[in-house]
Amino acid sequence: MRFLPVSLTVILVELADLDETLALFASLKAEPVEGVVDTVPAARTLMIRFRPEKLTAEALAANIATRDLSARITPSDMLVEIPVQYDGEDLSDVAELSGLSVEEVIRRHTESTFTVAFCGFAPGFGYLVGGDIALQVPRRQSPRTRIPAGSVALAGAFSGVYPQASPGGWQIIGTTTTKMWDLSRDPPALFQPGYRVRFFDLAKKSVLVSTTPAKTATSASAQTVTDALTLKVLLAPMPALFQDLGRFGQAGQGVSSSGALDQGALKTANRLVGNPVGAACLEIVLGGFSFEVSGRTVIGVAGAPCPISIRDASGRVFAAATYQPISLEAGDVVTLGQAPKGMRSYLSIRGGFHVKPVLGSASTDTLAVVGPDPVTAGMVLGVNNDASDLTSVSLTEAPAFDHPASGDVVTLDVIMGPRSDWFTEAAIGMLSSQLFHVTPQSNRVGIRLSGETALERKDTAELPSEGTATGAIQVPHSGQPVLFLADHPLTGGYPVIGTVAEYHLDLAGQIPVNAQIRFRPVRDFGDIKPATV
Repeated sequence: MRFLPVSLTVILVELADLDETLALFASLKAEPVEGVVDTVPAARTLMIRFRPEKLTAEALAANIATRDLSARITPSDMLVEIPVQYDGEDLSDVAELSGLSVEEVIRRHTESTFTVAFCGFAPGFGYLVGGDIALQVPRRQSPRTRIPAGSVALAGAFSGVYPQASPGGWQIIGTTTTKMWDLSRDPPALFQPGYRVRFFDLAKKSVLVSTTPAKTATSASAQTVTDALTLKVLLAPMPALFQDLGRFGQAGQGVSSSGALDQGALKTANRLVGNPVGAACLEIVLGGFSFEVSGRTVIGVAGAPCPISIRDASGRVFAAATYQPISLEAGDVVTLGQAPKGMRSYLSIRGGFHVKPVLGSASTDTLAVVGPDPVTAGMVLGVNNDASDLTSVSLTEAPAFDHPASGDVVTLDVIMGPRSDWFTEAAIGMLSSQLFHVTPQSNRVGIRLSGETALERKDTAELPSEGTATGAIQVPHSGQPVLFLADHPLTGGYPVIGTVAEYHLDLAGQIPVNAQIRFRPVRDFGDIKPATV
């Protein structure tokens, strides 16, 4: 096995094959290592995130090196049948790549019995192995920005079904209406590791597909408390999102951590009002958000320094500031304007928002579509009235860095690897020597970048899907990198040339469109420098 650096808190363990990967994954589940936060299995790798205050990368590697990799996972007796309309837009391309007719592609796909090897990329996305080797085709040269939910697709040795609309580079051969991910089902993912899967052609066969009986759905929305303090949302030009510090330990279901893009700002917003630092806040992009409070309370706003105006019940208007606790009375209307710098502001309220967690977190994952509903105009948000864990408000908060504006150049430190060796020396040099423009296609999933010179790979070989970390700089065949943010896919099939250091992730989450990024490679803790803009 090989140990490859990903970031200061993540390593990638490269193994001989899928069997060894799954054996190590099972071993770590049976005998956990204290300090390990999450593990993400993939085709030939296991990505492991750890807490550096409890565990070093060296100690983790030493522990893993002693593990028995000979055990094999026993296949499940569960068989899931999936009805498919073979109408995929890449079906003819797959036929050409495989040297088969379209009819033969369909026949071989439906006559294969697959096994769910692991889940990744997105909640409910199972990587299926065991198909006909003639159908092993490469990914698309350039990934699509949106693949419809229910798309049945191929990539390398795997087959799979996209649980919801998302970006992706697999070859689409058909569609299904069967839900891969459903929070009202236990477990939510239809495909579980070890399950056997068969596909059948709807044009030739009609079968009722049975799944685990559904439980009563648990609402993921903000909960309204009619007899307590409430916020009525008046304007939300862009839906606000509930975010906390993220959800962990759900990689086995294909669920990534998500969470606030600027976690320091979220913690600061909570300290402003005396909440626990990890309480859910509203993440607000580009301002314009307005709400009315039903009673006396205290709010705080941190992150992008947006102007704040308050209109009281008598119609008087006065200004308030970010990074200061703000006292409100019943009937006050608060409006957050557009910040001249930065990208995201975080709104807290004393007591915290009354919102149900989903899989242990109140974060809204926009790619996975997991978590509370987006907050839009007309919604009434409840506030918790339990004061047992509240402290005094903070009067000494300040921004952790100078927020970047459109047109600014932002420098981000990068830990090189795990797949830097897939790129030419010229590409390695170009990563740090040129500026990358932040394009309008950027969002919580990732910052799509455009550089004058594309980053060139040494060859066009297919990289087996492997875990990806927040901050990963993934490079598709186009050579134009994508900087993954909190809602990124759990796994990916394009090489990662480097990963933004954890101490610059909050800064990355505040970079606006049309700013430019300069990447600065660092080798160890001795090279760490303060955030710069």
